[in-house]
Amino acid sequence: MARSGALFDAMTIERDDAKRAAITVIVIMGVSGSGKTAIGALLAGMLHWEFADADDFHPESNILKMASGIPLGDEDRWPWLHAIAAWIDAHRAKGTRGVVTCSALKRRYRDILIGDRRDVALVYLQGEKSLIARRMAKRHEHFMPVALLQSQLDTLEEPGLDEHPVVVSIDAPPLAMATEIVRALDLPVPTSGA
Repeated sequence: MARSGALFDAMTIERDDAKRAAITVIVIMGVSGSGKTAIGALLAGMLHWEFADADDFHPESNILKMASGIPLGDEDRWPWLHAIAAWIDAHRAKGTRGVVTCSALKRRYRDILIGDRRDVALVYLQGEKSLIARRMAKRHEHFMPVALLQSQLDTLEEPGLDEHPVVVSIDAPPLAMATEIVRALDLPVPTSGA
């Protein structure tokens, strides 16, 4: 009995290893101010993968709304989410790898971005409201005001276990957070000469 259990464990580990090796895109989610852009760019640099920030996929109308302190509704988000999903699918089709940030606050948003894409990993940057608010207050030239943080927290549906998220606390320094993500997803980090 123990032997068949060990065989099952070995097969499970082998499947998990194959899944990790097949990751083509990492989606980094969290509320505004959680550090998605900083961690995403750092992670992409470590892995030598392409980086994209979800803010760059917003139409001008969304940016103007948020800059005015008006939260986005789902009708504002659908084209934006589908544009990010198209970026993800382009990488998958080409066999290239990338890291993209997106608040992805609701499960249905993540279903658009990830859904049944087994080669797309989800990383959730989790932190306390007070820390995030302090970070947001220090940002300059960003369209998202601190006043909208509560609306983001109210909208947030933390990812469930069935979404297989890597949950990282934003209390740690950025390099430690990126290293934790690499370790959790068991991704190879290229040497500096690669």
